[in-house]
Amino acid sequence: MNEAVRAYARIALVALILIGAFWVLAPFLAALMFAAILCLSTWPLFVWVETRVKGRATLAALLTSLILAVAVLLPMSYLAATVTDGVTQLLALLRDWFAAGDWSPPAWLSALPLIGDHLDAYWRNLAASQEDLARLGQQLFEPTRRLLLAAVGLIGQGLLELTLVVFIAFFFYRDGRALAAHLDRLAEKIGAELGQRMLKLAHTTIMGVMVGIVGTAAAQALLALVGFLIAGVPAPLLLSSAVFFLSMIPVGPPLIWGGAAWWLYGQGEMGMAIFMVIWGVAVISSVDNFLKPILISRTSSLPILLIALGVFGGILAFGFVGIFLGPVILALALTLVAGWSSAPPANPA
Repeated sequence: MNEAVRAYARIALVALILIGAFWVLAPFLAALMFAAILCLSTWPLFVWVETRVKGRATLAALLTSLILAVAVLLPMSYLAATVTDGVTQLLALLRDWFAAGDWSPPAWLSALPLIGDHLDAYWRNLAASQEDLARLGQQLFEPTRRLLLAAVGLIGQGLLELTLVVFIAFFFYRDGRALAAHLDRLAEKIGAELGQRMLKLAHTTIMGVMVGIVGTAAAQALLALVGFLIAGVPAPLLLSSAVFFLSMIPVGPPLIWGGAAWWLYGQGEMGMAIFMVIWGVAVISSVDNFLKPILISRTSSLPILLIALGVFGGILAFGFVGIFLGPVILALALTLVAGWSSAPPANPA
C-alpha cells in the first residue's frame, strides 16, 4: 500500500511541476513556438555564419540574431511608427471635418463609375439635414476610432512580440544542436520509429510552409514596392509592408494595390490608376499562383482555406505572430495526421 501511495505521489508531483511550468511559460508560448519555427527555418543561415566565425556558436548566434533584428524589427518599427502617425492624423482630420460643418460631398465622389451619382445624391440628401448627418457621423466616428486604435495596438503588440522572438532565437541558435538531440531522444522514447518519422515530417513541413508563405509574401511585397514607386503612390514602403503581411490572406494584396489605384483615380491620374490595376492583377497577385507551389513543392499542397483560417485563427489565439504561427500549426497538424494514418502498424514486441 505504501509503495502504491508513493507511486501516486510521484505522479501527482510530476503533474504539478508540468502544470506549473506550463502556467509560467503560457504568456510566452506564442513567442517560444514562433522563435523555434523561425530558427528551424533559418538554420542554414546560422550554419553559414558559424562557419565564417570558425565554429564559435555564441558569436554566430549573436550575429544571426542581429541579422534577424535588422530584417524584421526595423521594417516593423517603421510600420508601427508610420501607422500610428497616420491614424492620429486621420482621427484629427475626421474630428475637424465633423466640427467644421461643411457637409458638401467631395467633387470626386460623383465621378466614380456606376455608383458615383447614387452616392453623391445620398450624401446631398443627408447634408440637407445637418442634424441627421451629425448623428450619423457620431455613430460612425467612435467605431472607426476603436477599429483604427485596435489596428495600431495590434502592430505595437507585434513589435514587442517580435523583439521577444529575436531574443529567444539567440538561445535557440546557440543551444540548437543540444535541443535537437534531446527532442530526438524524446520522440524515440515516446513513439519509437514512428515518433522519429513524425519528427522528420514535422521538420519538412515547417520548412516548406515557412519558405512558401514568407517567400511568396516577400516577392509580392517587392513587386508591389516597384509598382508603387512607378505609379508615384505615397508611402510606398509602408504599403509594401502591408502587402507582405496581408499576402497570406487570399484577398489581402488587392486591398492595398486596389486602394492605391483608387487614390490615383481620385487624384486624376487615370493612366497610373489603370497601370496600378494591371500591375496588381498581372504581377503582384499572380505571383501567388506559381511561386508558392514551387517553394513548397517538397511538402503536400496547402489549401488556401487552411492558410486563411490559420492567419485569422492565429491572430485571435496568439496576436500578431499568429499571422505566421497559425498556418504553420494547421499545416503541421494536417501533415502529421496524414502521415500517422498512412504509417504501417508497429510490430508487437
